[in-house]
Amino acid sequence: MENIQGMKRTHRCAELTANDVGKEVVLMGWVQKRRDLGALVFVTLRDRSGIIQVVFNSELDSKLHEKAILVRSEYVLAVRGTLQLRSPEAINRNMPTGELEVIASELRILSKSETPPFHIEEDSGANEMLRLKYRYLDLRRPDLQRKIMLRHRVAKLARDYYDENGFLEIETPVLTKSTPEGARDYLVPSRVHPGKFYALPQSPQLFKQLLMVSGYDRYMQITKCFRDEDLRADRQPEFTQIDLEMSFVDVEDVIGVNEGFIQKVFKEILQIDIPTPFKRLPYQEAMSRFGSDKPDTRFGLELVDVSEIAGKTGFKVFQDAVSGGGSVRAVNAKGAGKSFSRKEIDALGELVKTYRAKGLAWINVTGEGIKSPIAKFLTAGEQSAVLQRMEAEKGDLLLFVADKNNDVVVDSLGHLRLELGERLGLIDHNRYDILWVTEFPLLERNEEENRWVAKHHPFTSPMDEDIQYLDSDPGRARAKAYDIVINGYEAGGGSIRIHSQELQTKMFNVIGLSTEQAQDRFGFLLEAFKYGTPPHGGLAFGLDRLIMLLAKTDNIKEVIAFPKVQNASDLMSNAPDFVDDKQLQELNIETVEPK
Repeated sequence: MENIQGMKRTHRCAELTANDVGKEVVLMGWVQKRRDLGALVFVTLRDRSGIIQVVFNSELDSKLHEKAILVRSEYVLAVRGTLQLRSPEAINRNMPTGELEVIASELRILSKSETPPFHIEEDSGANEMLRLKYRYLDLRRPDLQRKIMLRHRVAKLARDYYDENGFLEIETPVLTKSTPEGARDYLVPSRVHPGKFYALPQSPQLFKQLLMVSGYDRYMQITKCFRDEDLRADRQPEFTQIDLEMSFVDVEDVIGVNEGFIQKVFKEILQIDIPTPFKRLPYQEAMSRFGSDKPDTRFGLELVDVSEIAGKTGFKVFQDAVSGGGSVRAVNAKGAGKSFSRKEIDALGELVKTYRAKGLAWINVTGEGIKSPIAKFLTAGEQSAVLQRMEAEKGDLLLFVADKNNDVVVDSLGHLRLELGERLGLIDHNRYDILWVTEFPLLERNEEENRWVAKHHPFTSPMDEDIQYLDSDPGRARAKAYDIVINGYEAGGGSIRIHSQELQTKMFNVIGLSTEQAQDRFGFLLEAFKYGTPPHGGLAFGLDRLIMLLAKTDNIKEVIAFPKVQNASDLMSNAPDFVDDKQLQELNIETVEPK
């Protein structure tokens, strides 16, 4: 193969413009395609900026033309030539450089390529597993390259914005102590401390709080985090956060500076003006209206509580749910009564069962009255009251969930709402709705362990007026916590932290951590708190998820250079994999076959 000695690239392919016509240029890149028209060979050359056409004319240089005939897709070339305008009839309006072409005077084949396992092209329809196995080829695709370059731009914007607002970028450790509150840790065995393990950080939480104790006032970091949990489309075992912490602040301060960041990102990246302040929705209202603590507010289809009416009907399922302390709620799928078949309605019933609902009741509103399996259990007055409460009209489909556990009702209907939003075409995918969800519960009940656990983490501060409930009614306490939600995705979240030793001790007591357990898990932080701790709070954006939203994709793997698949493996490198016995011996580890 040839080399580039004596040639220096002057431009990237798609950086050339009409202003460069007449210049000698040197381009280097991959062959997108080659067309042989006899006396002329056309090569489309590609690099990360885009593509341009290169022409090899046998009448100008027969040897160069013969060499160009040897070129194949994905060969790596260096080309010297003169930029010129295409003739009017040859202009390609579908490519940014479609008015230009390079008349080649020199060609070097830097590297040959075997036939790739799939076409390197925009929006490739190749199987995702195949693309991930050959990720280095997949990453050549222009649409994927744009997403990776978008990620770079957002990371740079973050560093610039937070620097301008007084934040210092400080790195925190990757090998840390396991503090098992939350998701599973990834553990790393220590060779020099036999039997002991480091943990990879689920977040830099404790260290960024220590930086506040250390007086650094405003910290940020673009950092890797790790959680050993089941994956889904918008989750990876290793992920990246834009992590922040601030001293001498309360909720409004944290929200204010981060609204400014999101506003800047949308303006710089998408040229969209996002007005501030963003909408705010208390947690309880979000759950009761949308069935989610990360509601997609681009469409209506809100949940309606019909318990007062339904509990008095002759339908025992409704009666039992209300008398048992639960509720009956419904959504009105406007117009769906005309288009949804019985089979489709039954499929919606199966959907809500996956979220623990026992089933789905329905009413189809027709010109002749209502059609429903539960109609016989409702009097004419009750039917009329339900229709009025649901603001139902002819053609509407009313869908009901009833349960003694109110969480089951809102959660299952919340997921049903999202499914209906897509099926009924209610979601404007070109629109961005951004809001804060606030006033989260401080604690939630772990029924398996019969104790309270922190909904976020045990360093989250309760709202001042709710501290009184920690002793008498812990479930009533709200947190100084806030999530930023974009189009139904949690893009970031944080809280004001506890800085009082007395309140921190009380919090540990409420979640069932003894003094010894708290000291064992968080001793270094608690010790630091003895030496003067400022009021502080912070937030972390999920960078991967934010890029996913900006790139308008629902697959987080599309915005990560080398992602994992559903079972947390890397198809390209074959990680995780077995290691040599010698390595295990050095770590004093012996493996056993799983039962």
